[in-house]
Amino acid sequence: MINVVKGAVEPGFERLRDQFEKHFRQGLEAGAALAVYRDGVKIADLWGGTKDKEGNLAWQQDTLVNVFSTSKAVTAFCVQKALDQRLIDVDKPIAYYWPEYGCEGKSNTKVSWILNHRTGLPALKDKLPKEALFDWDRMTSELARMSPWWTPGTTHGYQMVTFGWLIGEVFKRAVGVTVGQYLSAELAVPLALDIRLGLDAREFDRVADLKGSTGVPENGRLHLFDKVLENPDGITAKALTNPPSLMTSSNKEAWRKMELPSANVHASAEGLAKLFGLSVAGDSVVSEQALNRSLVTESQGFDRVMQTETRFGPGFMLQQEGHPEGSFGAVKTAFGHPGSGGALAFGDPDNKIGFAYVMNQMGPYVMIDPRPRALVDELYRCLADMS
Repeated sequence: MINVVKGAVEPGFERLRDQFEKHFRQGLEAGAALAVYRDGVKIADLWGGTKDKEGNLAWQQDTLVNVFSTSKAVTAFCVQKALDQRLIDVDKPIAYYWPEYGCEGKSNTKVSWILNHRTGLPALKDKLPKEALFDWDRMTSELARMSPWWTPGTTHGYQMVTFGWLIGEVFKRAVGVTVGQYLSAELAVPLALDIRLGLDAREFDRVADLKGSTGVPENGRLHLFDKVLENPDGITAKALTNPPSLMTSSNKEAWRKMELPSANVHASAEGLAKLFGLSVAGDSVVSEQALNRSLVTESQGFDRVMQTETRFGPGFMLQQEGHPEGSFGAVKTAFGHPGSGGALAFGDPDNKIGFAYVMNQMGPYVMIDPRPRALVDELYRCLADMS
């Protein structure tokens, strides 16, 4: 049967598989995959459901899916590895690499403020046509010339999409290749990670079609579209809808081919879990110093875009202490990132866990979706029972 969950878990993690299967029985999933690494070894690799809009094609072990903002964590790994190689300096001003950026009060904005969402450029102010989304030079030029929404460095606001153009342009100028090219050469190919930023058309048949969310968040959880309706000219609205094609392009060929380091990485759950799992196991993905840098809190408190509390390290979202919507669960120390619609990947250095969940039935939750959160909770129950 097409909806039978496939794959395996190691002994002791059977309840994790049960929870994954439960989501299909409850009608919460169309297609999804879950993978977990522990101590550098894969202990769970599950997939099930369908990958096409019509529900006719089975999700495969190697199915790729757009993970939206989980892309930021993949990009952050690239930046940390480039730092290890001394190819980029995040303490330098953006204008050091990108001179055109140094105007409108932005001359002292540091590269690190892109990573921790403090640039003051979480959204484009001037309305752009839908086709601008696919024009890299147009988007980076618009960001370079605009004035920030607030004085850079003074506070933070989640750069939902602009993060990609900002760090992508700096990275290209500093390192000499795009983030996608670097990801392939330095991480994906050497480590055999099924993670792509900029898909070749020959791989389109591996990609799951995303299905839009029709529900609303439950239990009073944050609903960003309410904020958009309240203030259509505000930061949050423009971050989501400018250019207007941001909300409608995820299944298009142009979106899959382009590189947008904030939002259009295509990956398997196994690839993401392996990236985090090898990193926290000390398998030379990045240096120990880079791993330590990834866990440092650089922005914390009220987020001017998300309009809730958030906590970020250098490109990674960190455990949101005392904030159920952003909590990774029982884990005390974690770094990773959720993605719009429900994707989640993170690393837990204390338990040497790499976790990833991906899906194509998008949910309405802004931070961590209840589906991966339930899987995370079950994972740590299993670990507790084994200790």
